[in-house]
Amino acid sequence: MELKNKTAIITGASDGIGKQIALSLAKKEVNLALLGRNKKRLKEVSDLIKKINPKLSVKTYSCDIQKGTEIKKTIKEIIKDFKKINILINNAGIWQKVDTIEKISEKTIDDVINTNLIGLIKITNLVMPFLLKQKDAALINISSKSGATAQPGQSVYSASKWGVRGFTEVLKVDLKDSPIRIAGVYQSGTDTQLFKKTGQTVPHEIFTNPKDLADVISYMLSLPEKIWIHDIYIQY
Repeated sequence: MELKNKTAIITGASDGIGKQIALSLAKKEVNLALLGRNKKRLKEVSDLIKKINPKLSVKTYSCDIQKGTEIKKTIKEIIKDFKKINILINNAGIWQKVDTIEKISEKTIDDVINTNLIGLIKITNLVMPFLLKQKDAALINISSKSGATAQPGQSVYSASKWGVRGFTEVLKVDLKDSPIRIAGVYQSGTDTQLFKKTGQTVPHEIFTNPKDLADVISYMLSLPEKIWIHDIYIQY
């Protein structure tokens, strides 16, 4: 895909992988709609992008994707602002602190499933009609290694990420004759704030650098028309 002047929606863009994807795509002159819950951090990302390329159209949207009403409002605003969407990167996600299922709170269960899976599906549902209008488009779902392998103590998180994997695979089948290219990304631990937000200490120094992962995703999107990477599995 020729990325210059394309428009991308990135969820979870205020930090971590989403932030780095935004910065990487800005270098390729992609206009950006950045979603996240933290307005201050979103603005910081936007400011960094404007330093990279002040001519880009970059807008931020404070949105909690656990809330369907906020998703609908935000997507309407994005369409009004940009008119077209070429790329959707479903990146937003939260971690479930490692524990056995009987010790995981109902709130954690709801938060993880609603953010990682249901919110992702709802956003895709609303954006899909606009992707289908394009001559070329792409949808990348950022899952996790936990969406491809069973790992101890991650029952709820894994359920959400396996759900993302299943959703992605069905989209590939449903859209095989469409202009939309679909991919899933299944990365090992990445050096972000994901774990810290739950109060869990992890050996982050061995994890993947989110900038490196973002550059891989940017590369995927820039491949020529007849070449596409359907899935990426990344190990640190």
